[in-house]
Amino acid sequence: MSAQNKAKLSGRVAIVGTGHRARLYTHSIATRPSLELVALCDTNPDRMDHHNGLLKEHGRPEAKKYAAEDFNKMLDTENLDILVVTTIDFTHDLYIVPAVKKGIKVLTEKPMTTDVEKCKKILSAVEENNGSVQVLFNYRYNPVHWKVAEVIAEGKIGNVKSVHFEWLLDTVHGADYFRRWHRYKNKSGGLMVHKSSHHFDLVNFWIQSKPASVFGMGALSFYGTEQGKKSGWARDYDRARGSKAAEDDPFAIHLEDDQGLKALYHDAEHVDNYHRDMNVFADDITIEDDMSVLVHYESGVNMTYHLTAYSPWEGYRVMFNGDQGRLEVECIESTHRVPSKKGGGAEGVVHGEKALKNEGHNKITLQKLWGEKEDVPFVWATGGHGGGDEAMLDQIFGPVPGQEEHKSPINRLSADQTDGALAMAVGLAANESFKTGKLVEIKELLGRQL
Repeated sequence: MSAQNKAKLSGRVAIVGTGHRARLYTHSIATRPSLELVALCDTNPDRMDHHNGLLKEHGRPEAKKYAAEDFNKMLDTENLDILVVTTIDFTHDLYIVPAVKKGIKVLTEKPMTTDVEKCKKILSAVEENNGSVQVLFNYRYNPVHWKVAEVIAEGKIGNVKSVHFEWLLDTVHGADYFRRWHRYKNKSGGLMVHKSSHHFDLVNFWIQSKPASVFGMGALSFYGTEQGKKSGWARDYDRARGSKAAEDDPFAIHLEDDQGLKALYHDAEHVDNYHRDMNVFADDITIEDDMSVLVHYESGVNMTYHLTAYSPWEGYRVMFNGDQGRLEVECIESTHRVPSKKGGGAEGVVHGEKALKNEGHNKITLQKLWGEKEDVPFVWATGGHGGGDEAMLDQIFGPVPGQEEHKSPINRLSADQTDGALAMAVGLAANESFKTGKLVEIKELLGRQL
C-alpha cells in the first residue's frame, strides 16, 4: 500500500470533465493561491463557462477552454503540473495515459477506470514513464475511517479473520445512479466498480491486504421497467423535464430546482443532448441494484459484502472479527428521506456535498474476547462525505490560507494507481462472476500480480 505524500501539490492545473463533481476541485483550486487553474477541457462549452463563473466569484482569472478533441493540444501548450480527471468513468484512461507520458501529476476520481484492458494501459504507462497517479478515494479521509484503521493497526482485535460489510444507498442517492449515465454498465462498470470501489478500497486499506478471489451474485431487483411495474412505483415518462407524470414522482429529479444542476445540465443540454434526469424505471438500464459478494484476501481474511441501492435509509455497517475480539462500525448518513416534487427544492439530491438533513449517528464499538462492549471515541467531522473531501484536499494541496488544516494521525491515506487497480479489481471480478456464476481469481483476471 502506498505511503502518504508529504509535499503539497502546487502550480498550474487543468481539469478535464466539468460536471458537478468537478466543482469541488474548481473551488479548492480557486481558494489556494499556490494553485492556478489554467485550463478546462470538456465536450460541453457551457459547462466550462459555469466553472469559469466559479473562478470569477473567487476573484481568479478564467481558465482557457479546450474541446475534448483538443486535449492533447492542451497538454502540449499549457505547461501543466497537475491534471484532475473527472470525466465519465470509461474515458479516464484517455486522459490519464497521455498526461502520465508527459510527466504530469494526475489526480483522478474513482474508479480509476472501468475494465481490465484500460486498467492495464494505465499501470503500464505509470511503470514505463515513472509516472504518478493519485486516485481520489475521499472515504479514506473520513475521521471515522481513520479510527477504524487505527484500532485494527494497534492490534486491539488481534489478527483480523473475517469482515462483514453492508452498504445501503437510499431512494434519493441510490436512485441517482439510475437517472444518469451510470445506469449503463459499459460507461460506469456498474455499481460494483463505480460505487463499491470506495468500499473495497476501504477494506484493503483497513486490513492492509490484497484481494485474491471473488464470487458474486447481482440483479436489477428494484429499478427498471419490469420491477417498477411489480412494485407500483413506475411512472410513464422518459425524463423528468417537461413531464407531467414526473411532477409527483418521488424518484424524479427536477434540475431547475437546484441552481448548480440547472446551470450544468438543464441549461447546457442543448449542446450535447445529455439528460441528467432520466426515469429510473426505464427499460434501458444495464446495471444491478442489489449485489452480494464474497471476497478472499491474500492474508486469509474472508469478506461478505452486500450493496443495496433502494433503501429507506442510507449508511453502512461493517464488522471485523479478530482472534482477540470484534470491532463494529455503524454510520447512518440519513435516517430517512422525504419525497420531493417539482418546485419543492432540490436540497440533498446531490450526495456528499454536505451532511444530510436527517443525518443519523456514527458509532464504533470494540469488544474483546471475554469482555464487555466499549465505545471507541473518535473525532466528529462535518462537510462533504463526512469531512473526507476537506481532509483529502488539504492533504493534496495544503489548507486554505487562514484555515486550520484537516489533519489525520495516519500517514498512509494517499492512494496510488495500484490501490486504484486493487479496488476496482474486486468489482470487475464480481461483474465477471455475475455473468459466469463462477469464482474469479483476480490475478487471472488482470493477467498480473499487483
